Amino acid sequence: MEAELIEAGTRVAGTLDGPAREIRASRTRTFMITLHITQQLEQESLDVSIWGSPDGKAWGDMPLLKIPQRFYRGVTRQVLDLKFKPEVQYLRARCEATRWGRVAPTPLFVCRVHLEEIPAFPQAAGISSASSVAS
Repeated sequence: MEAELIEAGTRVAGTLDGPAREIRASRTRTFMITLHITQQLEQESLDVSIWGSPDGKAWGDMPLLKIPQRFYRGVTRQVLDLKFKPEVQYLRARCEATRWGRVAPTPLFVCRVHLEEIPAFPQAAGISSASSVAS
């Protein structure tokens, strides 16, 4: 399962909420969230958070995940594990750009937020956790 929480090439100049993406089809409920920043100005920051909802309408008061604040171009990845949050059926990203510099009055980031399901690890054939202890 893969989805774009924020489409590639999206310009963020303030606060932007991405579309709701349904995750019911996920088998592992564990995801890699990847933030790609392709353009930015100096003296500004980008905060990205991931929000969950049972119905795609009510998003609650707290995000499920906050990516560390970013200032420059690059790629940041974080794992989002929802195994113990069965009520979450939809995800969306929120981007908040802030500028403190003197030149342009509004911030500008061009970014993408991608969600990709992490597959389950296969059980090792014939090896149990009890037999892995050294004798």
